[in-house]
Amino acid sequence: MLSGLMNFLKVCFWPRSDSYVKSSDAGGRQDGLLWYKDSGQHVNGDFSMAVVQANNLLEDQSQLESGCLSLDESGPYGTFVGVYDGHGGPETSRYINVQLFQHLKKFTSEHQSMSEEVIRKAFNATEEGFTSIVRKQWPVKPQLAAVGSCCLVGIICNGNLYIANLGDSRAVLGRLVKATGEVLAIQLSAEHNACFESVRQELHSFHPDDPQIVVLKHNVWRVKGLIQISRSIGDVYLKKAEFNREPLFAKFRLREPIKRPILSSDPAISVHQLQPHDQFIIFASDGLWEHLSNQEAVDIVQKHPHNGSAKRLVKTALQEAAKKREMRYSDLKKIDRGVRRHFHDDITVIVVFIDSNLVSKASTVKGPNLSVKGGGISIPSNTLAPSA
Repeated sequence: MLSGLMNFLKVCFWPRSDSYVKSSDAGGRQDGLLWYKDSGQHVNGDFSMAVVQANNLLEDQSQLESGCLSLDESGPYGTFVGVYDGHGGPETSRYINVQLFQHLKKFTSEHQSMSEEVIRKAFNATEEGFTSIVRKQWPVKPQLAAVGSCCLVGIICNGNLYIANLGDSRAVLGRLVKATGEVLAIQLSAEHNACFESVRQELHSFHPDDPQIVVLKHNVWRVKGLIQISRSIGDVYLKKAEFNREPLFAKFRLREPIKRPILSSDPAISVHQLQPHDQFIIFASDGLWEHLSNQEAVDIVQKHPHNGSAKRLVKTALQEAAKKREMRYSDLKKIDRGVRRHFHDDITVIVVFIDSNLVSKASTVKGPNLSVKGGGISIPSNTLAPSA
C-alpha cells in the first residue's frame, strides 16, 4: 500500500520540469494537443494509439501492455489495453494507469491463469487503493473525494478476449463477414450511463427507497443530480458516508446520509473467444463516440492501412466537432487546452489489430514485454483536487 501511495504522489504531486508527459515508448509523437503512436507490435498483432487533450489537465489516461501478464515470467502471455476517462480531475485516472495492471499481474500469478475473478480482484484492489489515498489526503485535499474515472480494459489471453468496464468508454469489434466482405461493428461493452433506461432501472432496483436516485437536470439524466455514470473507480463521496460531509464543497454533498454506496465499482466483465474473422478492436473514451457511430469508426479503420488508425479516428471526430460549431478543423486546432473543452472532450483511442496466427501462439510463447502509455501536454502543478 505504501509503494502505491508513493507512486501516486510521484505521478500527481511532483512538479515537472518538462513540457510533456512522455510515453514509456519513445515512438510517441506530439502535434499540438494531439499525441499519437501510429504503429507498434504487440504479441497478438499490431496497434495504433492517439490522445487529444481538451481539458487544462489531461483527464484521459491509457496504456497498452504486451508480453507477460503475471509477476513471474512463466506466463500467461498476452495483451492488456486500458482506457481511463477521468472526471473532476486527473488523479484517479493517473492512479489507475499506475496501479491496475500491477494488481492484475499479482492476481494472475496467484491464480496461475487469467480469469474473470482475477480481473475483478484487480479492479477491487485498485478501488481500495485509491480510497485509501483519499482517506489519507482528506485533511489537506478533501476535494479528492469527488474525483473519479471510468475504466475500460481489454485483455487478449489464451485465445480469449476479456472486456471489463466501468462507466461509458466503449470497446467495438470489427468482424469480417466473408460472404459479403463487409466488416461489421459489434459493441462489446455496455455503458453505465444514466441516459440509458436500463441503467436508470438498475439504479432504482438497487435503491428502491430513494425516488431521487436519478434526476433529470437540464435535460440530462444524472445520478443524484450530480453525475451521469453509475459505475466508476473513485467518486468516493458517493460511495462512503465518511466523505460526504464538510470540508467537501457543498455542491457535492448530499442532504441525506448515504446508507449504501450510490455508485458501484464492480466491473461488467464479458469473455469472447476470438475467431479468425475478428479483425480489430477499437477501445475509446466517450469523447470519440460523441461524434462517431460504431460502424462509422469501424469503416474508417478497415478502409485504410493499419498505420495511423487511431490518429485517423481522432482527427475525424475533431472534424465532426468543428463542423457542429460551424468551424474549420484548422481553426479548432488553434484553440488551447481548457478552452478547447467547450468544443470536445479529451479523446483517447487505441486500435488493436488481431493476427489469428499469433493469437494461437501468444499465450504460451515468451516474447518481449512492451509498455506504452498515452501522452498529452502537462503543466507544472502541485494542485491535485479541483478548486471551487
